[in-house]
Amino acid sequence: MAGIAVAGYLAYIATMIHRQSQTDEAQPADVIIVLGAAEYRGRPSPVLKARLDHALELYRRNLAPRMMTTGGAGGDPVFTESTVGRDYLMKNGVPPEAIIVEPEGESTVHSTTAAAEIMQRMNLRSCLVVSDGYHIFRVKKILEKRGIRVYGSPRPAPPQVGWRHRWLTLRQAVGYLLWSMGIAV
Repeated sequence: MAGIAVAGYLAYIATMIHRQSQTDEAQPADVIIVLGAAEYRGRPSPVLKARLDHALELYRRNLAPRMMTTGGAGGDPVFTESTVGRDYLMKNGVPPEAIIVEPEGESTVHSTTAAAEIMQRMNLRSCLVVSDGYHIFRVKKILEKRGIRVYGSPRPAPPQVGWRHRWLTLRQAVGYLLWSMGIAV
């Protein structure tokens, strides 16, 4: 019986994740947060580049005066996802003083929690989160729990269908369930 309840809850959360993944809430905020993704020897992966390019577009639309890049080393002894993101943004015209770097995050929860702490220290109360669509629901919930007003803006991507999309959505639903139980993944 408990297994059926958990499965039903995960299905409900997966539906909420899917809805959020298709919703662009771009509007003015204190900061644009770009969630990290892989980097290759100091260069953004295609996924990270797409997130950064989307965040640049939002920044150029004057939706926030600051940007924050997140993500740790991910096994790279020299670069972090966040510093690669910062360097990419600076090469594309964002002044260094407008970029905040969160270089320690080793997971979504860790990066998001660190970003919330930085925002609170800087008295920033709202953010526009840029990531892949399936990722935004959980990030929003983590930040909202810290009292931050959060809007999501997924990076442009082809429509997600098929088993890979279902797997990514289910993985995020499980991650959300575990986080809501106090288990950080």
